[in-house]
Amino acid sequence: MSGRATRLDRRALVASGAAAALLAATGMASAGTPRRGGRLRIALARPDGDVLPVARAAVFDTLAEIGPDGVLRSELATGWESDADAVVWDIRLRQGVTFHDGTRLMAEDAAGSLSNAGMTGLRDIAAVSRDRLRLVLDAPDPNLPFRLADPELIVSSGGTGVDDPESWNGTGLYQTLSARPGRHFLGRRLERHYKDGQAGWADMVECVVVPDAMVRAEALAGGHVDVAERPGDLMLNDDLAKLPAQLHGQIAARRTVGIPARVGTRGPMDDLRLAERWWLV
Repeated sequence: MSGRATRLDRRALVASGAAAALLAATGMASAGTPRRGGRLRIALARPDGDVLPVARAAVFDTLAEIGPDGVLRSELATGWESDADAVVWDIRLRQGVTFHDGTRLMAEDAAGSLSNAGMTGLRDIAAVSRDRLRLVLDAPDPNLPFRLADPELIVSSGGTGVDDPESWNGTGLYQTLSARPGRHFLGRRLERHYKDGQAGWADMVECVVVPDAMVRAEALAGGHVDVAERPGDLMLNDDLAKLPAQLHGQIAARRTVGIPARVGTRGPMDDLRLAERWWLV
């Protein structure tokens, strides 16, 4: 059994298709050609802890990614194959990837990350070469590649250092410039990345926690932020548009924000990928 990010999740595809139709109905900037540049400012509700999930997803990568169209894509893994029982899996890693401190991504980093994340159903994990990882599961799991897209299974240098945002060292599109745990994050786009031309449109991404929904709405209406999470009863005007409440994870944005034709609905904030998928028009 092998794969290169080709399997389709039909339920996610239907959901994302509905999201595209709803986006068109609201008149939000969607589809079109993304453009590079600018500073994307995001107002977030209070997080559960000190980590801002949207910011973390901008700094770190996972082994795989489920796109808003429901298609499984490669991220740090470029391929995978299993034995006939789908118990033993070999994962091929993308070559030439470096962490933000310049060190090269190794299979040991991925092994340590999955192990420290407490991945369920994992009997053993080991780096069999510099760019190849072997996972032995407790039971057959033909859907393992989908599980590797879990945003909790991020890959960090040495498999550690994800609790303190100020010391984040990932392979993602954005490198931390400053961070205040649970309050603020500022990241800068890397000059070169393996996702060039596919994601990471803003030069800078800024996330700020604004616990009060009314204050988030006022910040959005006043042009102090470009996107706001769950802004409450925000009245739409010529400058603003709001995603319908039927979508998982309510978001509002200014019309100067470019939004993909399909928005991920498997998790909040475009599957936590908003920072790398949305752009300024």
